[in-house]
Amino acid sequence: MTATTAPRLGPHPVRPADPRRRRPARAPRALLALAVLLGTVLGTLFATAGPAAAHAALTGSDPKDGAVVETAPGRVSLTFSEQIAMGKDSIRVLEPSAKRADTGAVLDLSEGGTVTYGVELRDGLPDGTYTVAWQGVSADSHPISGAFTFSVGAPSKTAVALPDQEPGGGAVGLLYDIARYAAYTSFALMVGAVAFILLCWRRGAGVRPLQRLVARSWVALTASTLAMLLLRGPYTLNGSLTDVFDLAGLQPVLESKTGAALVSRLLLLGAAALFIAVLFGAYAKETARREAEGADDDGDAGDVHDAGGSGAPGNREKDLSFGLAVGGTVVAAGIAATWALSEHASTGIQPGLAMPLDVIHLLAVACWLGGLAALLTALYRAPSIEPAAVRAFSRVAFVSVIVLTATGLYQSWRQVGSWSALTGTSYGQWLLAKVALVAVMVGIAWFSRKWTARLATTATDAPQPGEADDTDEGGEAEEAESGDERGDEGAGSGDASGLDPARAAQLARQRTAVATALRKKERDADPDRAGLRRSVLAEAGIAVVLLAVTTVLTTTEPGRTAEAAKDSTAPGAAAPTAPGATVELKLPFDTGGQGGSGTVRLTLDPARPGGNELHLWVNGKDGAPLDVPELKLSFTLEAKQIGPLPITPERLAAGHWSAGSVQIPMPGDWKVQVTVRTSDIDQATVSKNLTIG
Repeated sequence: MTATTAPRLGPHPVRPADPRRRRPARAPRALLALAVLLGTVLGTLFATAGPAAAHAALTGSDPKDGAVVETAPGRVSLTFSEQIAMGKDSIRVLEPSAKRADTGAVLDLSEGGTVTYGVELRDGLPDGTYTVAWQGVSADSHPISGAFTFSVGAPSKTAVALPDQEPGGGAVGLLYDIARYAAYTSFALMVGAVAFILLCWRRGAGVRPLQRLVARSWVALTASTLAMLLLRGPYTLNGSLTDVFDLAGLQPVLESKTGAALVSRLLLLGAAALFIAVLFGAYAKETARREAEGADDDGDAGDVHDAGGSGAPGNREKDLSFGLAVGGTVVAAGIAATWALSEHASTGIQPGLAMPLDVIHLLAVACWLGGLAALLTALYRAPSIEPAAVRAFSRVAFVSVIVLTATGLYQSWRQVGSWSALTGTSYGQWLLAKVALVAVMVGIAWFSRKWTARLATTATDAPQPGEADDTDEGGEAEEAESGDERGDEGAGSGDASGLDPARAAQLARQRTAVATALRKKERDADPDRAGLRRSVLAEAGIAVVLLAVTTVLTTTEPGRTAEAAKDSTAPGAAAPTAPGATVELKLPFDTGGQGGSGTVRLTLDPARPGGNELHLWVNGKDGAPLDVPELKLSFTLEAKQIGPLPITPERLAAGHWSAGSVQIPMPGDWKVQVTVRTSDIDQATVSKNLTIG
């Protein structure tokens, strides 16, 4: 007796599906509704977004860029928007003759929420134009660099020639980017193929093409990770390919956040190797054994094959499935976390939420794109695959798209933050290209679902294994056995006619190969299977481009930072201030009454988050102190919706007011609003922006 088995996508007579049993296509309307919903959410997020940085950017310096000072300063300091890693010679100050003007040691001057580094200058420096060149690694692992000049006494010509190549460029940068792309791709293939086997097609654990796909992906991910580890030093320090073999440069890499993430990935890949060995060893054998038992049981045993192609799982198979599911999820999440903990998600706003969501996003991408590659491999290389397995993957892919869309919206809001950054920055434009590719893939996936439905219909109408048209893997095995028997007979007759056993065995293998080729030709002639293969192949082709765009996004300056840098250099923007410097503002006013015009001069020291000393001097049009009856002011950080914070200064003398401890909670572009009252009815309010370092 034979058990009832699920139909497989092998060769069988194709019967046209009854059009009356088809449901009308509702996918376009569903996709339209989903697009409207996502557009509304995206618009709300961008409308309420505040500024934040994900790449470090230089926000101030002392001396400032282009400044002319009377005497040489004792120190040059640089202030950044976020934490930055600096090593030896990360800041160089060069005289007009290109000779080093600094002492070489980089000083960490950060305090009070500001990130500041500096170098001491030598004594007796000559007049002229000095060049400050700096480079470092931002908290999201990307190398950054820059340069500016200041002059002592008067500007002069300079012999300094800065390198044209930025850190992360050249041959080293190209190889590093290739390794980064290979790492993303191989991770998606490895995780997605394993998820396809465990969630959709358990019998696939014993299919050799899928085993090769997973094993080669593991090797590629390991090799690309090792390459990134060796290339990391010259990649961040603008080195050459020969520096890859300098083991002395590997030590600072291992001590960095990115180096620790790469080493952790290698350790997790060791655990992944054990996981893969169990999957393709004990689990594949147990699945095959259960399938064989299901084929031998009679119908009364109730062993009905599921989408995985095996019988109802026993205790051992259940234990293996549970252990592989839990262990695989932990290992996959750990490998994904090595990206989340060292790149864009680890910096900027809400990193505690962004990092786990980035892990989920990467896993969803892997389940979709890697599972798609596994399905394509099964359709082209496996002898047969059950329609139920294809339907199961369709459900997994649908859930994955929903998850990666939700997490992608959040990450896009973090990295872009405004509609202008979405269309006016390189990051936003690449992000739009990625969204367009995802939309095209979803559209093609809708056609794949239609082919899957037709396959399910024709497979249900086709003869079942064990009936008149037995052409599944079992049939292939039986035919192969009969071919072997014919070969044995031929061998026997060959012996009688003088043929040796080796020749007879060769003839048997040839007959089996011919029979297999005929069955493959008949299988590939199935129009439904061919249509599904074409649509899945189109999805896979777009997925390759999609992963390339994703890799470019990881190396592109986020839109928020690019917009902030653009705004800081725009005309009329508040000039950045170096921490510890006294800031002075002049605000003209006119209350409209007699003697009601003049200027308020405001000083804030040290103009950084925390306590500050505030002084205000009110002068009339003639420049003499103007004794006004009331003066008040407030600070507002509109970008963060903080304030107004009211300040009530005390009158010290005619025209002189002061506040001893003005608390500024955080750095940013603060709006200072001053109200001057010159009589009982005449008053005016003036405002100006002030950048707090």
